[in-house]
Amino acid sequence: MTAELIPSEAEEVLGREDGLTTEAVSRGVGTTVVPLRSWIAVLGASLGAFMAMLETEVVNAALADVRGAVGANIDDGSWISTAYPIGEIVAIPLTGWLSRAFSTRLYLITNAALFVAFSIACGSVRELDQLVVLRALQGLSGGVMVPMAFTLIITLLPEARRPAGIALFSFTLTVSSSIGPLLGGWLTATWGWPSIFYFTVVPGAVTIGMLWASLDREPMQLRLLGQGDWWGILTMALGLASLQIVLEEGERKDWFESGFIVRLAATAAIALALFVWIELGVKGPLINLRLLARRSFLAGAMGMFLLGVAIYGSEYMLLLYLAGVQDYSPAQIGRVLVWAALPQLLVFPLLPLLMRKLDPRWLLVVGFALFTASNLMNVGITADVAAAELVAPNLARGVGQALLLVPLSVLAVAGIETSQAASASALLTIMHNLGSAVGIASLESFLIRREQLHFYRLSEEVSVFEQDTRQRLDQLVQYFLGHGATDSTLAWREAVLAVGQAVQQQANVMAFADTFYVLGAIMLVGLATTVLFRRPASSEAAKAATAH
Repeated sequence: MTAELIPSEAEEVLGREDGLTTEAVSRGVGTTVVPLRSWIAVLGASLGAFMAMLETEVVNAALADVRGAVGANIDDGSWISTAYPIGEIVAIPLTGWLSRAFSTRLYLITNAALFVAFSIACGSVRELDQLVVLRALQGLSGGVMVPMAFTLIITLLPEARRPAGIALFSFTLTVSSSIGPLLGGWLTATWGWPSIFYFTVVPGAVTIGMLWASLDREPMQLRLLGQGDWWGILTMALGLASLQIVLEEGERKDWFESGFIVRLAATAAIALALFVWIELGVKGPLINLRLLARRSFLAGAMGMFLLGVAIYGSEYMLLLYLAGVQDYSPAQIGRVLVWAALPQLLVFPLLPLLMRKLDPRWLLVVGFALFTASNLMNVGITADVAAAELVAPNLARGVGQALLLVPLSVLAVAGIETSQAASASALLTIMHNLGSAVGIASLESFLIRREQLHFYRLSEEVSVFEQDTRQRLDQLVQYFLGHGATDSTLAWREAVLAVGQAVQQQANVMAFADTFYVLGAIMLVGLATTVLFRRPASSEAAKAATAH
């Protein structure tokens, strides 16, 4: 390290206390020149985050094959997908503390290696219980990747360079959700379901190599393990794990009609309330919740939550529609969803330049408007809408996502001290993940109830006492008599069944239209939060960055 990059003694102590390298501390002071090693570290950590996020989507796409391989029914097999986010949501708040104790370099590399090892083990087992445990462990190691990647961006890059780092990081997150179903379907069809776990070996090895070469060695501070906020850790882990299970399993167990869900919901409420109380009173909190008192950071956290609802909620609704109404395979669904990723290839590289030329808040306005429009374009959806008709909404959604994630993150962390980077990244990641879980759970429940309502109303109109209905039934009876029905009674039953299925499908499609309307409204709420962000100050560093 060159002499001019050596920080003062006070800064060096601060860097060690926060688990940051001396290089990281120096990066936060004015300079816009970033060494290649720092970019390699950011790229390696972002690749790790991409790998961890992609694994969720890939496994969900192949879940039916995995369930069949381990002999699990739908209810029991749901724990294969539920276990991963439980481990993930518990790991996220611990990253700041554990990375200080074990050093950032060792902590990141070890968890990347563990993630690959647990992935390989997942593809090798054939017992449901073993797979669920391994998926939870996979989530624990994978949950480290996203907040740590964000932390490295804040600590290794000066403020003028953060938009570029966040653009790279955000691209990996949004693209993983778009290409996951396509990759999962292709891997399963080509190599079998174990390949959805084995594919992590290559990106995992690249991640480990990049982090090994780019991050400075730092001494461990194992004494911090004995000084941990243990009551905060206990209440956080219990509360977030319980909440995640409620959100993942609630619909399958009929929500609060299930004693299991009621008990878990009560546990989550009590544990999280205690966690907040402990964190606000303890001297060395696990996460500094007081960051939420800063207006811009609070607005960013709210925006991340709403964006989590919208991104994953809209993708999940499209997935359900294409699988249920159009009978698409996972690979076909992936080819539809990938249209949201394509425009991001063009938009993300331009964002650092756009943010130097424009007020980032205006980018948020355009992004929320496009995301709103993409959902409202699907409000008129019918059973005839398939891949071709969904291209335009997906393109609009892709551009909207790209214009939202980077400015939102940059505005949220503007002015955040290096010592608070871990807490900031953990809080933003938790809000984004909770938004995803809340969005999927609430929209799925809303979809089912709206379908029931539409079916009831349509059934009232489709009555055998109505002339149009009788004519349609007579036409269907004649059709079935000419296509294999042996008598008029059997043909009548087939005709009634066909009408009932048509009504059910129409009710289902109308319910999907309602959910897209709700998603559009949620994005309008996100648009309203842009007024909470403070006007970003002009930065000489940002101007200087254009010269490099």
